Amino acid sequence: MIATAERPARNGPNPLHGMLLAGAFPLFLGAALSDYAYSTTYQIQWSHFASWLIAGGLVFCGLALICALIGIFRSAGRRGLSVVYFLLLLVTWGLGFVNALVHARDAWGMMPTGLTLSIVIAVLSFIAVWIGFISRKSGGQS
Repeated sequence: MIATAERPARNGPNPLHGMLLAGAFPLFLGAALSDYAYSTTYQIQWSHFASWLIAGGLVFCGLALICALIGIFRSAGRRGLSVVYFLLLLVTWGLGFVNALVHARDAWGMMPTGLTLSIVIAVLSFIAVWIGFISRKSGGQS
């Protein structure tokens, strides 16, 4: 007697990919909030906090980008959504890198460009999390 077990197909991100994706959004959101705090108080510590949060967000987003690239080749029926998701993460990472360069300037020189970029990146990161988790249902066969 031979016993075989069927594994249900997974459509969503694997747990590591989900952790990396979910880790990028709070870091980019924290950078936007730190930039806002700097724009209202002009205390230099907030610009340093934002710089470190952007660096952490770039690490998480970059690793999630690699997972999304692998996901393009592994997805069978939803390749279009995977490509859109990958491109959204790529744009988020690219703008995050530009934002890191803007934050490398002195504190007076990074405003208001740094705040604007941080808000845009936080919104793009939220949309990437939305596409990565909500529209790509995981578990079970449909």
